[in-house]
Amino acid sequence: MPLFGTLRTPRNLVFGAGQRNALPAYAAALGTKVLVVTDERLAGDGEFHVLMDKLAEAGLQTKVFDGTIAELPLECIARGVELGRAFGADLIVGIGGGSCIDAAKVIALLLAHGGKASDYYGEFRVPGPVLPLIALPTTSGTGSEVTPVAVITDPDRAVKVGIASPHLISHTAICDPELTYSCPPSLTAVSGADALTHAIEAYTTVRRQPTGTIVHEHVFLGKNALSDNYALMAISHISASLKRACDNGSDHVARERLMLGATTAGLAFGTAGTAAAHAVQYPVGAMTHTPHGMGVAVMMPYVMEFNRAHCEAELGEIGAAMGIDLAGKSSFDRASATIDAVDALFGSIGIPKTIADLGIIAGQLPQIAEQAMGSVRLIKNNPRPLDMETMTLLVEAAFSGDRRRLRAMSPDRKAN
Repeated sequence: MPLFGTLRTPRNLVFGAGQRNALPAYAAALGTKVLVVTDERLAGDGEFHVLMDKLAEAGLQTKVFDGTIAELPLECIARGVELGRAFGADLIVGIGGGSCIDAAKVIALLLAHGGKASDYYGEFRVPGPVLPLIALPTTSGTGSEVTPVAVITDPDRAVKVGIASPHLISHTAICDPELTYSCPPSLTAVSGADALTHAIEAYTTVRRQPTGTIVHEHVFLGKNALSDNYALMAISHISASLKRACDNGSDHVARERLMLGATTAGLAFGTAGTAAAHAVQYPVGAMTHTPHGMGVAVMMPYVMEFNRAHCEAELGEIGAAMGIDLAGKSSFDRASATIDAVDALFGSIGIPKTIADLGIIAGQLPQIAEQAMGSVRLIKNNPRPLDMETMTLLVEAAFSGDRRRLRAMSPDRKAN
């Protein structure tokens, strides 16, 4: 297959301690009336008020929408749009975790193009640029500050739904690890686990034959030469820092590496996409009301096992990026060691082992399989083709905790 690569990125990406102070100058170059999208907790934070004062000093008018809530129900978005429209906002700044930044994206979209969020569900439904958007993440997880997707909750849909378009990518992303220092261990764990699944799935997605118009056919293009570099970079940083950051939130080196890993994972999957682990999490999360990062992390070792025959070499390369000693091992054993290491890392930070541990019961498995198959943008990215039969096999294994049954064995291999 010919060498091919694409990146979908912000125009400006700034990373480093203290870089939040770059916000006023970037904002002043893009607008005059700033709608700041955040949540109630962050809006009461002292550092947040310092940033708002600096925007005012730069001559900008600001209005704060602090009504973002987890899972982004449509009514939350509607309130933000109403406030922004009444204010006459010409620039959106999203500050917070993934929900805050996704809310900022959808509000920027609806203020620019009108209509309802449901008008834009799916891929390439956004007709043109949204209001200029600056994103400042305060967790090391979703990578939403650099990605072309926003995920929201629609009461008319059984699972969360995505809006995917390159127009949703923020104009400027400012990633300041100091904003994550107060992130509690439980949130650090599920956010960081989410980031690692982004990187692993981006590195193991299907590799498509590049056509001359592939970038216009898929928002998420699959595995490619440029996204691969960011995926491996993310895996290296996250695997070295996740446990340390959970154990000691004051470990500034770990915090820096974890945030860099989350952002580079976003750069990887924002172009390559994610796959089966995310597809299964959507119905599991809706049924159990458990965090997204926890659900995808539970699924990841099972998905790696399920996909192994279609990405065995890549699994070994992931292990090498994690720093595992793979010298002298066969390709099969390298993949096995990598899957075991991911499973162990997640276990060390409190991620449950099965979807049963999340609260799923056996009678829900058929519905999970059916709804997961409905996430077409994710299913089409999986390196091993999925149909209802194989999806059912995957969710049943994730329920029982039996990874070995997922091995797609070649004739000369025996389960051991």
